[in-house]
Amino acid sequence: MRLLLTIIILFSCLTLSAQKDSLKHINDSLPDRFYLLQKVDRNGVTMPEVEIKEVTIVGGASKSSSSRRDYRHYERLIYNIKRAYPYALIVRERLSFVNDEMKKLSTERERKAYLKNVEKDVFAQYENDITHLTITQGIILIKLIDRETQNTSYELIREYRGWLSATFWQGIARLFGTNLKAEYDRFGDDAAIEMILIEIESGRL
Repeated sequence: MRLLLTIIILFSCLTLSAQKDSLKHINDSLPDRFYLLQKVDRNGVTMPEVEIKEVTIVGGASKSSSSRRDYRHYERLIYNIKRAYPYALIVRERLSFVNDEMKKLSTERERKAYLKNVEKDVFAQYENDITHLTITQGIILIKLIDRETQNTSYELIREYRGWLSATFWQGIARLFGTNLKAEYDRFGDDAAIEMILIEIESGRL
């Protein structure tokens, strides 16, 4: 399973090097994370104001065994996210950097040579670390790649390695209980992950 995760995640990193216009999102801008500062008149005084999303407040754990179990599960989720999240950021950063470099290359031969070097660098730099991720951390990382790039791992592999390769790895992934087509749902199944990420990004966790 660790070999599978290594191949999947590294393919995702490499795929970002060859993104096409058909992908949903090919740059590093994340508009849903920015807030518009507006000037609002309050009783004759103009003040800056920002409209923010609804904030969910979670109560502390009680002494019941069920609550303690839930809290331990929450703590474990935090740990797994902290292990996986840095790699999702690496994928996002590589997208921005490689896209900029690709614009400087004029021929297909130059682009292929550049991508080949990128592939060597990615495997040399990250293969060792990624093989130490657990299955759970790998599943979370696949979702976080979708969060950071707006593309699922399946879409990334399909664009870079082709439909047949993406279908093959999706079949292997399903055997291990993983889904390369998994999308990040910050307001649904992944709401708890999103809350933790907000805390991490704000420096409070």
